[in-house]
Amino acid sequence: MDAMERARRVGETMFAVDIASKDTMGMELLACQPGRAVIRMTVRELHLNGHQICHGGFIFTLADSTFAFACNSYNRNAVAAGASIEFLKPTHLGDVLTCEGVEQVMSGRHGVYDMTVTNQRGEVVALFRGKSAQIPGTVFPE
Repeated sequence: MDAMERARRVGETMFAVDIASKDTMGMELLACQPGRAVIRMTVRELHLNGHQICHGGFIFTLADSTFAFACNSYNRNAVAAGASIEFLKPTHLGDVLTCEGVEQVMSGRHGVYDMTVTNQRGEVVALFRGKSAQIPGTVFPE
């Protein structure tokens, strides 16, 4: 199995049981490639805060989910060891948010990944950086 097929299978396997991303948040996995993932989400009423803009926690969750797929794409279990986010622009009901996550470096068991969240106009609304740590196991048996 080559790296692209492995990553695709990781994405399918994880997303099938990712109730938080898929069912609760309404996310759609667009790509899972080695060290990279793309997820899309439409801002719905349940995502709005008291200012009637998308709650930052939901934008963080979109980025965190994308991070999870990118750092697990090698079929080595990985979890977040830390993350930070910068909110740059508010998002509103009906906005379509797309998050692209890209590996910056992998060193031993740890990786650093950058997520860019954009709206349907291509405007950057948030930047997220996550650090992953590999743990024992795989997403699917090989």
